[in-house]
Amino acid sequence: METIAGEWFMKGCRRTDKDCLHSPEDLLALVQEIGFLPLFSNDIPGFSVEERTPAEDWWAGSPATDPWAWRQVLAPCETIAYGKFFDKKAGFVSKEWFPCFANWRRDGYDYEGLYEDGKMTSRCKRILDILELNENAEGLGLLSCEIKRRAALEKGFEGALTDLQMKSFLIMSDFRQRRNKRGESYGWHVAELMTPETKWGYDAVNSCSEKPEASRDRIAVQIRKHFPKATDRALRKVLGI
Repeated sequence: METIAGEWFMKGCRRTDKDCLHSPEDLLALVQEIGFLPLFSNDIPGFSVEERTPAEDWWAGSPATDPWAWRQVLAPCETIAYGKFFDKKAGFVSKEWFPCFANWRRDGYDYEGLYEDGKMTSRCKRILDILELNENAEGLGLLSCEIKRRAALEKGFEGALTDLQMKSFLIMSDFRQRRNKRGESYGWHVAELMTPETKWGYDAVNSCSEKPEASRDRIAVQIRKHFPKATDRALRKVLGI
């Protein structure tokens, strides 16, 4: 998106463009091909769902053609993860590339080690203490509002969720409506969050044994393979490299 004279405009493509995405299945295939894809436009031209979909389809209310609805369709998908992974903004990472991504973003730490070394806030730790795998290697998937209640957090809660997604410790695994005391669904769909270990298992997520810097460099090479004009500055901003 870009702002012109105080108004937001989408950078969408034409429906007849060869790179246009027409369905969530098209988007899923592209994420699996590239490994990484932000939802909205950024400093790397073409590296977004926004630039590969018609602008008029966004927020139009049709789940079949609305890219904003596709994220709800694809978040529970077994082969990709959705979350705020790119410059604190949303996007997708494939299951194939996620171990490399987590190895780099976590810098070789587990979350307790990050906290002990002063690299994670107490808010973040309180959230992960709720969602981490138990002794049976089972984790929780909870709506953001439920996490907020259980963690007893008000100030800084959204920032903590974003920080944990940027560090690859949390993903948005689904979107669900809240339920009232009678068990009836109501209101907007709210993000469900869980650890990637809950979705895929501890061993799958933590299977990358190389140094974090090597993972970072492999990701940069993979992005440049598909977007050769990506500058060092753009990679630093969008990916945090």
